[in-house]
Amino acid sequence: MKKIDVTEAIILAKKERNLTWEGIAAELGMGTVWVTSACLGMNSMPEAVAEKLCAYLELPEGAKAALMEYPTKAWDKEVPQDPLIYRLYEVVGVYGDTLKEVIQEKFGDGIMSAIDFTMDVAKEENPKGDRVVLTLNGKFLPYKAW
Repeated sequence: MKKIDVTEAIILAKKERNLTWEGIAAELGMGTVWVTSACLGMNSMPEAVAEKLCAYLELPEGAKAALMEYPTKAWDKEVPQDPLIYRLYEVVGVYGDTLKEVIQEKFGDGIMSAIDFTMDVAKEENPKGDRVVLTLNGKFLPYKAW
């Protein structure tokens, strides 16, 4: 079973059971964004978490092994050369589908504005190495039907 097959099975089970990513994450005792990303194939799951997810969603045989496989974190885009910009680009590439799923689950079908938008960069001191804290704050813009 391939990661894409497991992702499709997870999305189907989620839809059939009317589950949320947050609810699945809570069941697993893990963070919502990480669980969503792993379910979408962009992270590998530890064995115990994969087992729990497979049991919870009644996933087919072979799903656990696929969930534990190391993902290929690649997408078809031209890659920026600057290391800092590249890293941000990588974050969007790896977690973009995850963020879309979580945002639309919370708000509905739409987008986050980059016009009615603020961003903050903060430094968080940490004994293991200072941390970069990025805050993106954009108005939700629902798509309209006409």
